[in-house]
Amino acid sequence: MAKAEGILNGRSRVLDQIDDNTRRNMTGLTEKHCVPCEGRIPAMSEADEDNYIAQVKGWQLLREGTHKIQKEFKFKDFKGSMGFVNKVAAIAEEEGHHPDIYIYYNKVVLELYTHAVRGLFENDFIIAAKVDAILAK
Repeated sequence: MAKAEGILNGRSRVLDQIDDNTRRNMTGLTEKHCVPCEGRIPAMSEADEDNYIAQVKGWQLLREGTHKIQKEFKFKDFKGSMGFVNKVAAIAEEEGHHPDIYIYYNKVVLELYTHAVRGLFENDFIIAAKVDAILAK
């Protein structure tokens, strides 16, 4: 679980919110952008999933049924949860790739997978890394 007591406010561009030290410590995934996927390519192999999941700390790889990644984020209160959800929505819209979002009073659970390939694709890990980056400060 990620502790996230405060959410950065202001900008919607994730890369503008990452300081130089954090950028050096994050994977190259935050520098990438999602590519449109129409299902003409296969989902990632399990070996690729293993390589990518190592790059996004705290995310769980779910392999029962459709392969997904999931992470739970805890906040002080509902306002913190909703502030975070709004930041995630901005990233999703900017990248054109949208997570499943489950909102609780002081907790948000994100699930990512690529519907078009019925499994995981690099886009899922790009979004995961960019979501983590907004909490890195």
